[in-house]
Amino acid sequence: MQLTCRSFSLKLAHRWTISSGLGPGGSGGTDLFPVAFVELKDTNGIHGIGEAAPSTRYERGVESTLEFLRRVDPKRLAFENVPASMEYLDSLEAKQFAAKGALNIALLDGAARQAGRPIYHHLGLGFTEGKHVTSFSIGIDSPDAIREKVCEADRYPVLKLKVGSPRDKENLAALREVAPKKPIRVDANEAWKTKEEALKNLEWLASDGGIQFVEQPMSATTDANDLTWLKSRAPLPIMADESYLSMADLPRCADGYHAVNVKLMKTSGISGALSALKAARSAGLKTMIGCMIESSVLISAAAHLAELTDYLDIDGNLLITNDPFLGATAEKGIISFTNTPEAIGLRVRARPGISS
Repeated sequence: MQLTCRSFSLKLAHRWTISSGLGPGGSGGTDLFPVAFVELKDTNGIHGIGEAAPSTRYERGVESTLEFLRRVDPKRLAFENVPASMEYLDSLEAKQFAAKGALNIALLDGAARQAGRPIYHHLGLGFTEGKHVTSFSIGIDSPDAIREKVCEADRYPVLKLKVGSPRDKENLAALREVAPKKPIRVDANEAWKTKEEALKNLEWLASDGGIQFVEQPMSATTDANDLTWLKSRAPLPIMADESYLSMADLPRCADGYHAVNVKLMKTSGISGALSALKAARSAGLKTMIGCMIESSVLISAAAHLAELTDYLDIDGNLLITNDPFLGATAEKGIISFTNTPEAIGLRVRARPGISS
């Protein structure tokens, strides 16, 4: 097996800011998001591609991701045995979720190509066209910029608003001026410091009448008793994101949340996400597949798991201007594989004219 990897900077259509980028020590947002692409190729010419979108929230950046990938022994990887390949990767450096996720996606891409079918059939899940709708994210900004972004997102039926700034109420009001009836999901990204502050904000958001749920209202390190207290009083469903890295976090999240957001970059790829989704559903939790800022490689990989979700938030490729790949589409927010350039595997191909 041959392994190649390279970095690439995704360009945001609008500066991207979440609550962790505000305040002392915060970045104030970003215009570029660096990712790493990998390709595996075996001696029979079968190949698979993957993507890592590492986050500093999980103590990894693209350089450390590439360093890890270059230390991987590709002879220990095989399309014919993805579980054994992941066992080897899991024996290596901890917290390299994104790098291992990129390799897992590439392994499953190659395995499904070898079998002559899409990943969703290879996993026994299938995919229903016309059913799965993604939300479109609106990052923290000024009220004027929020209005502009919501206007641009007119074709998307569900919006997700990032909160955690002093202008949250103004920003929600600005969104509602443009989209008075659209369902909204709210993402606090661990912004609220106490259970009382979180409850107060949840009560304010519930008064809107059109909020579906609120993601990660408090820190992932919040005391379990505080999470249970908040869940029992919350007027809106609350969803774990940073608190749910893998199925190992299920006991804590089952008591403290109504739902979980599963991301391939937290679960070390499709295989881990599949386990995390099944575990959460078995525990009676609602499920969502989410994303970072990503190209169509990761977004398409996530879409292969859509049948196991109640919600989708896989819009990372819709927020950028230089996606180097073609894959699953999201016309009017509806995720589709109908017009993808590949019929098997990940169903993704390099976009002509944009170097990856």
